[in-house]
Amino acid sequence: MLPISNCRSYFDLLSATLASLPFEQVEEVTNLLVRAYEHQRTVFVFGNGGSAALASHFACDLGKGTVNGSSKRFRVMALTDNVPLMTAWANDSHYDDIFAEQLVNFAVPGDVAFAISGSGNSPNVLKALDTAKRSGCITTGLTGFSGGGMRMLCDSCIVVPADNMQIIEDLHVCVAHSLFTCVRASIAQPSTSGPKLVSRTA
Repeated sequence: MLPISNCRSYFDLLSATLASLPFEQVEEVTNLLVRAYEHQRTVFVFGNGGSAALASHFACDLGKGTVNGSSKRFRVMALTDNVPLMTAWANDSHYDDIFAEQLVNFAVPGDVAFAISGSGNSPNVLKALDTAKRSGCITTGLTGFSGGGMRMLCDSCIVVPADNMQIIEDLHVCVAHSLFTCVRASIAQPSTSGPKLVSRTA
């Protein structure tokens, strides 16, 4: 790992890590999301802290930014958005249940569970992935370091090759935007007519 002593060294490390991203895995997850759209499966996105913010952001991009004039919409839900429900499960059951119990309500075979965790070891994320697999869902997501426990629970997992959490989170945003952009392009390809809405989400 390159030492970070100033802003330039931070961006040097970011650039070096960017060059080492597992681009084949990113393409694989892109195709997985396109298939989910084509077969009208629901994608459930979840994570903690900064990853929770990215889960909501990614769901917004996929849900609105892929609208291209077709009546067919991308079915996506961020499990991070219902704060009363999350706190109810955390208070009345266990914090590890806040995502898994939501999946019990909604997930059906063929749906996609998309986890985001910098460490890959967040207990509530791992429990949700295990619940998703038991429900017949496809499991995928974004992580860092060596993938943690999440790697073994994902059918397809994008691991940012870094051990600095800020670098990992920076590149998780980049990967999420690349997934969204490529999914949107794939969805738009079959139809060259009609209005297309471009995402302007900040």
